[in-house]
Amino acid sequence: MNCSLPGGVLLSYAMAGQRDRLCLQSLWDFVTAKEPLIKSPFFPVLFSFTAYMAFCLPYVALDFLNTRLPNLRKYKIQPQNYPTLGMMVPCIIQTVYHHVVLIFPVTFLHWYWRPVNLPVIAPELPEVLLEVGVCLLLFDFEYFLWHLLHHKVPWLYKTFHKVHHKHVSTFALTTQYSSVWELLSLGFFAAINPVLLGCHPLTEMIFFLVNIWLSVEDHSGYDLPWSTHRLVPFGLYGGAPHHDLHHLKFKSNYAPYFTHWDKLFGTFTESHSN
Repeated sequence: MNCSLPGGVLLSYAMAGQRDRLCLQSLWDFVTAKEPLIKSPFFPVLFSFTAYMAFCLPYVALDFLNTRLPNLRKYKIQPQNYPTLGMMVPCIIQTVYHHVVLIFPVTFLHWYWRPVNLPVIAPELPEVLLEVGVCLLLFDFEYFLWHLLHHKVPWLYKTFHKVHHKHVSTFALTTQYSSVWELLSLGFFAAINPVLLGCHPLTEMIFFLVNIWLSVEDHSGYDLPWSTHRLVPFGLYGGAPHHDLHHLKFKSNYAPYFTHWDKLFGTFTESHSN
């Protein structure tokens, strides 16, 4: 029996896996070189706050440029509404306050009970893409149920969720403008999914970054040519227009990212760009 073909196939699969891993190994080596920082109890809160503000910054710049460059206004979902500095500053103050007073103590306890373990080997790229995708789908489902419940039960809405709906026309810095309960709930959903899936720490970091970015984009108030909902085909992803309509109308589009749960539950409303 000729065994050269199976051996060749196995070798090719092994080489492909090695290439996938090497593609992320340099990145992981760079990350683990900062091991003292990553294992510090301050890292999670610094990581979260820095990523959030960095993702908000381009949209904040757009908000200020829009008043001077009329050509940019066609990308604003609600072009009649622009955030002022007076609207942005309270959002920033609340974000800083929540990160220092709320997020840091929680992440410190998590750091104490579950010490950070940094493996030497990076994950393979297909594994990272699959697990990040699954984490996003899980978070989307969890948030949809939480969100729907907090709109259908008046007490929950008034007590916990109403503060997030202060701004009918959203802008990037309103992403985390929410109650303590809402921030803790959504933070728990985001943190628990990679743990349940047994994700590599690098996968976990990438998921957190993607999740923060998509949340900021959802609240940005802009429908840009490269927005995520324009890159995902067949209307599977709602994006900023989808979520902007939720803040405008209140009674539809409860899922943060994808559209399938709203369509299944009959809470989907088609969003139209200006």
